[in-house]
Amino acid sequence: MMHLFSKVYGEGEPVVILHGLFGSLNNWNTLGRRLGEDFKVHLVDQRNHGRSPHDRVHTYQAMVDDLHDFYREKGIPSAHLIGHSMGGKTAMEFALSYPGAVRKLVVVDISPRRTVARHDAILEALTSLRLERFTSRGSIDEAMKRKIPDLAVRQFLLTNLKREEDGHFSWKMNLEALRSNYGEINRGIENGRAFGGPVLFVRGERSPYINEEDTSLIKALFPNAEFRTISRAGHWVHAEAPDEFLAVVREFISSS
Repeated sequence: MMHLFSKVYGEGEPVVILHGLFGSLNNWNTLGRRLGEDFKVHLVDQRNHGRSPHDRVHTYQAMVDDLHDFYREKGIPSAHLIGHSMGGKTAMEFALSYPGAVRKLVVVDISPRRTVARHDAILEALTSLRLERFTSRGSIDEAMKRKIPDLAVRQFLLTNLKREEDGHFSWKMNLEALRSNYGEINRGIENGRAFGGPVLFVRGERSPYINEEDTSLIKALFPNAEFRTISRAGHWVHAEAPDEFLAVVREFISSS
């Protein structure tokens, strides 16, 4: 059994939030705190991320099993479940496997289909770094520039850095496991079941991760799915438009 690291905000109906690839629960702290005004929010580090344990296995079945164990460990019979990107696929698979454990499902900017590989350059850049050679975050950022020119993406990735007691840097995430399981992370959801509960798919207007062709597949797995598009936002919709995103999510999970 893998004991996932988590943080809790607020009291009330439980809400569980799962981050995406290369992320951690820290990416959701602000929104978790705000949503905690009305709910008991559990922010979770998925395996091989943040402060949760590392393992060479990184499959959606393993992450679903982790989440099921987390529910039991925390005494959660059912909860509203929110997942972004990789976390969205974990959440979808979990809802299909344990429909009674999910009151309402919110999937953030990911579809059930197989995802086009978009992170090869990032994985190559990160694995090529020899962190023991660096003495500052700034120097690591500078070394990443050539392969990762987007400052916002670099800043997001650098949240995974930690400094060890001897002064050298290391990654919080299990980079080797994520690299070797990257094909699995991109795979589609093929559960063979359907989840009949309320589902909201939230996409960023500028993001390519959910398109019109995905609608039939989504409806086959989630017949009661609704869709909302956040204008001027990309894949990290919750970070780029937090107020609008929070309003949409709060309205959905609060409605009867």
